Amino acid sequence: MATLPVLKDFVEQVGKERVEVKSLLTGLESEHTYTPRPADIMAIREAQMLVKVGLGLEVWTDSLIANASNPYLLVLTTSRGVPLMKGSENNKAREIPSHKDAAHLGDPHIWLDPENAKIMIRHITEGLIKLDPAHKSSYLKNQAAYLKILDELQKRLIEKVHALRNRRMITHHAAWPYFARRFGFVIRGNIITQVGTEPSAQRIANFIKLIKREKIRVIVSEPQLNPRLPQILSEETGAKVVVLTPMPGAIRGAESYLSMIKYDVETLISALRE
Repeated sequence: MATLPVLKDFVEQVGKERVEVKSLLTGLESEHTYTPRPADIMAIREAQMLVKVGLGLEVWTDSLIANASNPYLLVLTTSRGVPLMKGSENNKAREIPSHKDAAHLGDPHIWLDPENAKIMIRHITEGLIKLDPAHKSSYLKNQAAYLKILDELQKRLIEKVHALRNRRMITHHAAWPYFARRFGFVIRGNIITQVGTEPSAQRIANFIKLIKREKIRVIVSEPQLNPRLPQILSEETGAKVVVLTPMPGAIRGAESYLSMIKYDVETLISALRE
């Protein structure tokens, strides 16, 4: 079992025909506000491994694991060792050795940087080898092949972004700092500070002034969130709303991690060029 579809994809890329993986989320829900179902408990009760991000992102997993009462379950936290970023406009990452309080110290959307995804994939490979040591060589071979493809894609996309003169954007919520840092985009602010909360009228007014003053042309929305606020800012400023997804499976043509990263970068490039 995987908590998120991006983790499901990673497990499938490493495990290939030797694994059967299901994701608790489909990609259309917000990982911050997901409410587990009784069927989720049954699925974890029957699983050998549960793969999660950690960092307080999937706060609903602890009760699921407790209620599943599966003493043989291997719980794999893929964020271990990932350098965390604090704040969407801070380009400095720092290693946080203990993740006990990491939810308060760093942004958990680590997979949107392919370099972080590599660390997560290596954890998954280690987990599969622990469960199935007889096929260690197959898992390592699959991992190497996938990481090579990921490297090549990342290089091509960075080169495309490099040609852009204007890389500034406003984002719906703070899911994108790792993505922006890796590919060279600049986030000038997040409309909401926490999923499920509404910004004040003053905050919206300040964003309108910022967008006009800095001639920001793109507002990033997400299919997992209500598009009303980005649309209001667009109507007031003329900036274009672009829908990107932080999760595979939410947009046609972005069903896998590789296709999602490609879609997000190229869609943003196209909007910023206009």
